[in-house]
Amino acid sequence: MNRLLLIALGLGLTLPGAFAQSSISYDQSKVPLEVDAQDATLTKIVLLAGGPSSKGGAHEYFAGCAMMMKWLKQTPGVWPVMVRDGWPKNERILQNAKAIVYYGDGGGKQPFLQPARWKIIEKLVNDGAGLVLLHQAVDFAEGREADTVKSWLGGVFLKDIGCRGHWDMEFKGAASHPVMNGVKPFTAAGDGWLYNLHFPPEMKGVTTLVAGQVPDKSRSSADAKKHAGRDEIIGWAYERPNGGRGFGFTGADLHKNWEQESQRRLVVNGILWSAKVTIPEGGAPVPFSASDLGQNLDDKRSQKAEK
Repeated sequence: MNRLLLIALGLGLTLPGAFAQSSISYDQSKVPLEVDAQDATLTKIVLLAGGPSSKGGAHEYFAGCAMMMKWLKQTPGVWPVMVRDGWPKNERILQNAKAIVYYGDGGGKQPFLQPARWKIIEKLVNDGAGLVLLHQAVDFAEGREADTVKSWLGGVFLKDIGCRGHWDMEFKGAASHPVMNGVKPFTAAGDGWLYNLHFPPEMKGVTTLVAGQVPDKSRSSADAKKHAGRDEIIGWAYERPNGGRGFGFTGADLHKNWEQESQRRLVVNGILWSAKVTIPEGGAPVPFSASDLGQNLDDKRSQKAEK
């Protein structure tokens, strides 16, 4: 068996055949970091990639953000900025951002929860910047910060009613919303999901984008058990009263599921929409090669994986 394939399997990656024959690279040095736009008319979108987490092939935040940066560059007038470890070394890079995307661990580990950083994010959002949180990033502790993020994003995961787990999810619906332009029904195999989130009363301002069936045995909270058989919201768009926008998607645990074109387009459309960029009727371009999955991975081979 190909040595690289053996490495991939040892890391727990479930990969398409084309990727199995490609190189796996932990070298992230070629990804441009914190490079600001020279043209102030460009729509700046800052991608905050969380640090290493979980096992190989899961929570590949850096590699995932690097791919998002590449996809966002395909839309004219957009300037994506990549930041590692969840927060920029030069905070000036956040100035005039039209959207902030955080793809990283939650549960109080969000880097922007530090008081000084929180004030920066709060100002950006109050000035109308979009906010996008992906996967674990929507998980907060109960309290003022969770309430505030819900007012920015539209929904948050709290452990009082929230549930999570891994299973196949099939998304059939197609809401009438710009984020769904070009998004077709798709299935994400074995991914990790968070659901039964806190949303505003009567879902005011929230549009459900993708929802699907979950195993009823995963309903671990008393509230979730009341809704057996209900489709659960996995992705949504939110319009704030001040005109700002939020987009959340609780999937994207497994790196391999970026091979799903509709997942890529859903997320990229959501980011662009949150930045108030017009989404083409067929959706944003999200070119992909199976070899992309093997690039810029976090090197987790010699450390104890965080679960």
